[in-house]
Amino acid sequence: MTLARQSSVGSPAVAVAMWRRAYARRLLVTDLIVITAAVYGSQFIRFGTAGESLRIPGEHGGEVELSYALVSAILVAGWFLALGIFGTRAGAAIGAGTTEYKRIADATIRVFAVLAIAAFLSQSEVGRGYLLVALPLGLSMLLVSRWMWREWLLRRRRYGQYSHRAVLMGERQKSVHVAEQMARDPASGIVIVGAVTEHAGDDELAPGIPVLGDYADVGRVLDQARADMVVFTGSDTIDPRGMRELGWELEARSTELIVAPALTDVAGPRIHARPVAGLPLIQVDYPEFEGRRYALKRAFDVVVSAVALLVLSPLFLVIAVLVRRDSPGPAFFVQERVGLNGRRFRMLKFRSMVVHAEAQLATLLDQSNGDGPLFKLRADPRVTRLGSILRRYSLDELPQLVNVLLGHMSLVGPRPPLATEVARYDDRTRRRLLVKPGVTGLWQTQGRSDLSWEDSVRLDLYYVENWSLTGDIIVLYRTVRSVVRAQGAY
Repeated sequence: MTLARQSSVGSPAVAVAMWRRAYARRLLVTDLIVITAAVYGSQFIRFGTAGESLRIPGEHGGEVELSYALVSAILVAGWFLALGIFGTRAGAAIGAGTTEYKRIADATIRVFAVLAIAAFLSQSEVGRGYLLVALPLGLSMLLVSRWMWREWLLRRRRYGQYSHRAVLMGERQKSVHVAEQMARDPASGIVIVGAVTEHAGDDELAPGIPVLGDYADVGRVLDQARADMVVFTGSDTIDPRGMRELGWELEARSTELIVAPALTDVAGPRIHARPVAGLPLIQVDYPEFEGRRYALKRAFDVVVSAVALLVLSPLFLVIAVLVRRDSPGPAFFVQERVGLNGRRFRMLKFRSMVVHAEAQLATLLDQSNGDGPLFKLRADPRVTRLGSILRRYSLDELPQLVNVLLGHMSLVGPRPPLATEVARYDDRTRRRLLVKPGVTGLWQTQGRSDLSWEDSVRLDLYYVENWSLTGDIIVLYRTVRSVVRAQGAY
């Protein structure tokens, strides 16, 4: 396994470094503009054009005056530097979504915390209105600007730009698994262009991923594929010394090395690096189904569902009237579903089918478009004219906010199953019942009714194992986007 040093200007590693720097420069300029606008905008909102000053008590009874224009300049500089120090523009955070946003929020909160401490120690009274505008305004503008840049980046990556060309290296079965998992996330910017495995041959590891050589051919393969990254999936034939030497050689070429652990569907918050005696051990936390975090989730559900029901009450009235006028029968449809720990509850929806639709189900089972125990039918004759519109935009599910308020459901969670579906669950699928079902969930944002049964179960189990309040907020945001596009709903 011999790799030659590669440092030419046209090397893949140099190309990656160039697009990373170009992208980071765009973020740098945007961050500076956003922070300056937020800080000086808050100064104008609070003080107008008046030349207000911040008074700091001196040691001998006097005062030191600083104009708010200077205070704003200091705040802009400190905020801007903090974003750099916390790695919000670092290569590992580029296009990383929640990781990038968390770093921005962390840097912002710490800057304002330092400012508050400094004001307290110096006994100066910084304008509260000034800070109360600058913090949320600046943070929200930063997050929106980064989101816009991320959307721009994802569009470029669809055409193969701003991406890493990676080679999988490891045992065939493990590499196939990693390739399948990475294919589910095209936004990662990692394009698998080939594989190196123990028994090379003129075949493919997976569709579109050719096997380019064995472990002794790594250098040739990297040059041939013009790859700038190696994803090591694991191999019993490469000992720790060989792995260390591989890292040295890749370092000499400026080729990035990623080690894929044998963990699937485990999110970052549950994973902690724990170095012991030079070993990069990974500690995996168990999922949490009770305690403080779960109480916070419940409080979030209650507040948001109560506010949503209050705000949407006029819309509820309009939809209820339209449903009654569109077809004979009640405005609401009540159905028994299975919730937390197998407890049954009555789920509320706007009626989107004709009355007695459930009695007609037996005659349609052989026409189902779904696999597994889930019944799906694209052109269901039981759906009313208005019902098809309600389903397309998920308006029929709005009354489930009542179930959330009553504690039967959560805003975000697995899809609420029927008792007939639960009767066919295996032990793995039954883990979906460890948390409350949700009005929306990962299944709603990644395909809706177009999902296969296996993908639906996989997404629900991923949520059960890795849920977080931050993740719930992101799912709610993505749900709005999916519903507006009306894709995969029938």
